Amino acid sequence: MGGRRALLVSGGRRGYQRAMTDPAPQPAFVLIRPQMGENIGAAARAMWNFGLDRMRIVAPRDGWPNPRAVAMASGAGRLLDTAMLCAGTGAAVADCHYVYATTARPRDLTKAVFTPQAAMADARARILRGERVAILFGPERAGMENDDIARANAIISVPVNPEFASLNLGQSVLLCAYEWMQAGVDVAPVRDSLAGTEPAAQVEVEALMAHYEARLGEAGFFFPDHKAASMKLNLRNLWSRMPLTRADVQLFHGILRQMVRWAGKG
Repeated sequence: MGGRRALLVSGGRRGYQRAMTDPAPQPAFVLIRPQMGENIGAAARAMWNFGLDRMRIVAPRDGWPNPRAVAMASGAGRLLDTAMLCAGTGAAVADCHYVYATTARPRDLTKAVFTPQAAMADARARILRGERVAILFGPERAGMENDDIARANAIISVPVNPEFASLNLGQSVLLCAYEWMQAGVDVAPVRDSLAGTEPAAQVEVEALMAHYEARLGEAGFFFPDHKAASMKLNLRNLWSRMPLTRADVQLFHGILRQMVRWAGKG
């Protein structure tokens, strides 16, 4: 096998033993009858982007190992090295307590239907309770058969354009892997990148206000006199509304100093 290690599971026992010793609790991503090595590699890459490395592969069409999968995986080849090669869907999930099946098509099966976000939050809660969880991803062309979905406890359905609901295997894996990480980390939806500086302290903004008031006063900006107080108040309010960094304050001081020097040359 060219140095690559794959576990062939026919009854699930070896998979159970491996899952019991996994150092980092996480779901198993099960690729059912994947058709193209490139898509297996893309799935591996998507998983490793978000710290997941438990891949199980059921009856890949082009055999295993697959050099095209290795090439597409790029730096995520370690997932393919340890991927579990399974004879069937039953063997791939034999050690699991709860299984999700990803599908966009309506089925005549009564199951709970999760969004990827809700499913991965639920999966984390189950894994924290000591359960073993798997997520099924179907073949690229037609998706999973009902026999595969019947083995799942719940369905993951992505809200997509109903006129074009088909997702690539790698895309489906990426969505679930992303939501898995999001469910486990507290990431602010919006944050400021300060590029090596820090927010300006109030005393620094006050000094900037005073600098501009003084120089603008010397230039006759606050005119007529009866409007000077209102103009200064508006100017101070403008400064206070701006999310200034220390670098911003220094820049504005420098601009004003240079303009005063330039005016003095006349």
